[in-house]
Amino acid sequence: MAAPSARAVVVDVEGTTTDVRFVHDTLFPLARRELPAYVAAHPGSPEVEAARSAVARERGLGAEAVGQDELTAALLAWIDADRKETALKALQGKIWRSAYESGGLRSHVYPDVEPALRRWRDLGVTLAVFSSGSVEAQRLLFRHTTSGDLSGLFAAFFDTTTGPKREPAAYQRIAAALGLPPGDVLFLSDIVAELDAAAAAGMRTVQLLRPGTARDAEPRHAVAERFDEIALQALSDERRERPA
Repeated sequence: MAAPSARAVVVDVEGTTTDVRFVHDTLFPLARRELPAYVAAHPGSPEVEAARSAVARERGLGAEAVGQDELTAALLAWIDADRKETALKALQGKIWRSAYESGGLRSHVYPDVEPALRRWRDLGVTLAVFSSGSVEAQRLLFRHTTSGDLSGLFAAFFDTTTGPKREPAAYQRIAAALGLPPGDVLFLSDIVAELDAAAAAGMRTVQLLRPGTARDAEPRHAVAERFDEIALQALSDERRERPA
């Protein structure tokens, strides 16, 4: 593929840096198993009360009308449906923190990810993450990988509090937070709808075709099977300011 130029690279997690099987076969079942005990043990905590309010809003109720059993059942149903609810993601992050910090959990990243991230950072490129998982969950995942602690490679983490991943406005906010025009940012994801939203916001895009990701017959985005296929070039100030 042609070498894209960028001042920042924003990466998706599931299906991009990390095997979807780790998320669906390890992280989600762990959170589902531990969630009832966590909710029972942390009544009144900000995360539990935010989840209670989210369930109540969906049902047109006041938060006080949602009891513990109803809350737990609703959250388990959201996990089963893979709902991208910010309050649920925050709770999952708290549960995963305990598992990571106990040493019983290590996260998966593809072996091509770490060398590419370090190479891009050495070029002066800013690295960031945008995932539906909470910022806390993102930091934990990259801090406790099978390749070691990669969290320090990233300058910023973004979750759904920035906006839905399939809406261009979220990517415009990310570019603004990074202090860059969208055209200086490269977004990497396996999901075409996310790439479409990033492109609509003006970002450069590459779709990661990891195992199990289907290739479109007529792709709208550049594609790569591995990070080391993306021969990234840092976009200097001089090139960025030069008229096209």
